[in-house]
Amino acid sequence: MLYATKEDDSIIKLTDFGLAKFTKVKMATACGTPGYVAPEILSGKPYGPEVDLWSIGVILYILLCGFPPFFDENTPNLYRAIKAGRFDFPSPYWDDISDPAKNLITRLLTVDPKQRATSEQVLAHPWMSNKISSNISTTLADRLALMQYKRILRRGVKALIFINRFERQLRRILGKSN
Repeated sequence: MLYATKEDDSIIKLTDFGLAKFTKVKMATACGTPGYVAPEILSGKPYGPEVDLWSIGVILYILLCGFPPFFDENTPNLYRAIKAGRFDFPSPYWDDISDPAKNLITRLLTVDPKQRATSEQVLAHPWMSNKISSNISTTLADRLALMQYKRILRRGVKALIFINRFERQLRRILGKSN
């Protein structure tokens, strides 16, 4: 996550300077920031764009409570917790967070990538589409911050959708020229 400017109220942008590339096969190289990495990467399984949705789930969790869903000073213990999808919503930090917000996080932090929420499902989720009232906080400043977090998350998910569509189009074009 990067600030667009040096201003205090700057827009935050989601980015990935990792091993992003266009490929026709699923990747299998273990990489990523430990607390944000999806379980399939840690298990050495081939992976696809679903790993980005896992990372968005971790970011959303942090944005709403201030700390990560998976943490351990001991890296092997951290990896075991991630692979098991072992996280919770501890009180009092999550007491004022809505059930739909927790549901979205749970759908994003689903160990099985085939069961994990897709980009389209995230955008259509009631918590994201503002079709529910949020009881996250009673102060105006907190509600405005929540709206900003939702905008950031929406932009990140839409960017993933764009990248996936662009990659498919590029594959079609390159496939036709060969």
